[in-house]
Amino acid sequence: DDSNGTKPYQHIDSLEWSQTEQKSGKRVKINKFPKNHKVKVFRVVSNKRTDYVATNDLNQSDVSAVRQVCSARWKIEQFHRETKQLTGIEKCQCRLPRIVRNHITCAVLVWIYLMQKANEMGQTLYRVKNEPYSDFLRQQLKSPTLKMDIA
Repeated sequence: DDSNGTKPYQHIDSLEWSQTEQKSGKRVKINKFPKNHKVKVFRVVSNKRTDYVATNDLNQSDVSAVRQVCSARWKIEQFHRETKQLTGIEKCQCRLPRIVRNHITCAVLVWIYLMQKANEMGQTLYRVKNEPYSDFLRQQLKSPTLKMDIA
């Protein structure tokens, strides 16, 4: 913690948190970081686990703002995972910037379309994509609703 070296380094799980620190974060010095370099750590408690989020913005003082950022970060990670697993975005072997851009654009459009269909059908993206003989996919193969003109 921010004891100016009077206490030995402790594992983050063993730090004591006051009520104020639980709401506004705790300033700590990380072991083997430069002497005057501090970070602010927030303890984010959810139903099943406790996460610790560190920031170099020492003026940050609201744990609810940290929760919102973590929620947005999770949605971004989920988007990246889904686009990789469901759209084949990583399978492009092209090197020309225009072709890579077109491939990424197509993959993102497919993800958006799958997301819309999953919401309409009340199913997961994975189920919509991986049920190869579903009525929806059969209909799309016969007459696709997403038409693309690539320049």
